[in-house]
Parts: sequence; C-alpha cells; structure tokens
Amino acid sequence: MPFNKRFAATTPAGVVSVANAEDVRRAIEWARDLGVVAVARSGGHSYAGHSVNTGLVIDLSAMNTVSANGSTGLVTTAGGARMADVYAAVQPHEMAFALGNSATVGIAGLVLGGGCGATSRVFGLTADALVSTTVVTADGRLLHCDANENADLFWACRGGGGGNFGINVSFTFQARPVADCSTYVLVWDRADAPKVFSALQEVVRRGPDEFATRIGVAKAGGSEAVVSAVGQHLGSASELREILDPVLAVAQPVHTRIADRTFWQAKDDLLHETSEDAFAVRTNIVTEPLPDEAVATMLSFVDRLPGSGNPDGGGAALFSWGGAINRVGRTDTAFAHRDAMFLLSMDTSWAETDEPAVVAANLRWLSELGDAMSPYVSDGAFQNFMDPDLADWRTAYYGVNYPRLRQIKDRVDPDGFFTFAQSI
Repeated sequence: MPFNKRFAATTPAGVVSVANAEDVRRAIEWARDLGVVAVARSGGHSYAGHSVNTGLVIDLSAMNTVSANGSTGLVTTAGGARMADVYAAVQPHEMAFALGNSATVGIAGLVLGGGCGATSRVFGLTADALVSTTVVTADGRLLHCDANENADLFWACRGGGGGNFGINVSFTFQARPVADCSTYVLVWDRADAPKVFSALQEVVRRGPDEFATRIGVAKAGGSEAVVSAVGQHLGSASELREILDPVLAVAQPVHTRIADRTFWQAKDDLLHETSEDAFAVRTNIVTEPLPDEAVATMLSFVDRLPGSGNPDGGGAALFSWGGAINRVGRTDTAFAHRDAMFLLSMDTSWAETDEPAVVAANLRWLSELGDAMSPYVSDGAFQNFMDPDLADWRTAYYGVNYPRLRQIKDRVDPDGFFTFAQSI
C-alpha cells in the first residue's frame, strides 16, 4: 500500500521481500527476463507514490541492520534501514548526522534525495555525510561507490534521487559527536502571523548555524489558522531564549515551551509523522527572506483552504536551510540547492472518503498557491518531497546537475530498466 493514499489505487502485481544483495540481484534479473517493471521500496514514504508500481515491488524492509563505530564515527546501514534503526545504533555512541524526524522514514530515500534535518545548518545534508554506498545495477553488478571508486555514481547518489540508478543495498556515513541542546515550540494567534514571519526570518538570517526553525501557518477543519514555530538549538535554552527574543518581543505566543534537552530528547521532541491518508505537497527554494507581500499572499491562501475530511488540513511552512548546506558547491554533489535560506513547503490533504470535487478543490488551491508564490521564490524544488504535478521537474529538482545525471543514467542503466514518472 502506498504511504500517500492519494495513490491507493496502485496495486503491484507482486512483491518480493529480499534479505540480502543477492536476493536483490536475482529479483532484478527475474524482472528483466520477464519484462516486468520493478521498483525498490525501503521506507515507502515517496510523496508521489513511486515506491509502489503495477509491476514488481522489491521490498528492502528486512534489510535493516545498522552498525556504528564510536571510535571512527562510521555508521553503516543496510538499504532498508529506517530512522528508528539508525538512531538506535548511534545513540549509545553520542554521535549523529543529519537524519529525518520521522521514525519510519527510510535512510535510502532520505540520503539519495539529499536529506535534511534540524541539524543540517551545522552537519550539512544527509548526503553530505555519505562516504560510500553499494549499488546493485540493472545488469546485476554489485558496485562499491565512493570518492575514488565509481566516483560518478557516488556523486549521483548524493542528491540524484532514489530509484534512478540502481538499488542501494548499503550506505556508510561519517557521524559527528553530539551534546546536549535545547528545543522550542511556540504558537501564536493568526493575527500575529505577519509580525512573526517577518521577525523569525530575520532571526534565521542573523542567527548562528546552531539554530534551526520550522515556521508555519496551518488550518484544519473550520478553525482559524494557527501560526507555530518549532525547532532546535545546538546550545543551551538560555542561548535559545536570547536568539528568539526578537520574535517574542513583537508578538507574545499563546503557548511557549523552551527547554534544555539531551540530543536524544530533542530528537523525540521534533518527531513528526505525516498523515497516512491522502496529501499533496508543493515546494520551492527560498534564497532570501520572503517580503511582507509574499507572506500576506501565503496567509490569505491558508485562510481560505477548501477543507476536507482529513483532520491534518493544510498550510505552508518555511524550514531553515543555509549554513553548512550552502558551504558545498552546487556541482560538488548531485544536490544543486546550495544557495537556499529556506525550503518553502506548501501542502494540503484529504480523506479517501472525500468526494472528487473536494479533492479537486484542494489540488486547485495548492496549484494556485504555488503560482502566487512563484514571484518570490526560485525555480528549485526539493526532490525528497516529490510532486507528481510539477511540470519542469528536471530543472526544479536537479538544476545544473541534470545533464550529468542523465549521462550517468545512460551509462549504468542504458535500457532505462529503473523508470517511473519522474525518473532520470
């Protein structure tokens, strides 16, 4: 079953649960021999439903082992490991790298699309921590890839998107020591939204890399929109309060929680599970603070969200990027979005039982919101949050790196065995 129930009608002809790389190789060989389209499934969180098809699903969920070496900081995961597996392995060693904030997200999809988290302004992307990976290609070869061996394919696996070049059966990452930190949750009335968005964007612009935020406006059901900021600071709560003072000064929250936490408590504080009903997401890269008129446009759209039977509703949010993410060249890895200040994510949701008119109204709302925000953002979009309705996705996801990705694809998968609606 697809994670996003928008694609619940997609049913595979068969599923093979693999235990090791040889199983993966044999599944690919079988699918090639019979002319069956195959797709790999790890965490299964593809926003566009690409981890389920009408052919063969190669399910890696049983390949979930993770080993961590506290002395070297190296963490090796099998291709089907999920966030909960990775965190369980690294916590005893008090080390980490940028990881997702959902326990069930797969490491494969995360790193192959770039991968970001609350620590990315200091640690960089998940892909930036990758030091090697092993890939089973369409012709059944098992290729070790790092900066020296199969370097082009290694480059492509750092942001070139999952499912394009083969099936990654293992990854090795360089983790870094972690220490105690602090987290916060702030909630404001809708009336304070313009001041809050303006002040918090400036806080990010001036603030240290150790500070991270997700500032959003959301609406569910018939209730009024709510503004919130959630995040982490790799420092003390007293430092965090000082960083947040400019925001707290312009608008008093109706709810405030700022607290010292261990790194692992902070991970739990930031835990987020996307609805497993139906949803759609549009993203853009934001390279400088949104002006007041852009914020006003965004807020007005959220105020008139059509609504649905899904209690998650919809909204828009800015995730703080920059910092270490932007200290890597746009062509050094396949991830080209190296000039971002924020990721803008806009979303809506509905229930499987909603009438087609409700679904159409929500998708139209999202499209119109995206169009209205386009004068204020770049053409880039985040390949981890794939959008099946995005027209110029090649440029949006991969920018200047798409031609090189296409060349690598032609070399390692010349017959286009690994294919889906937005595959390279």
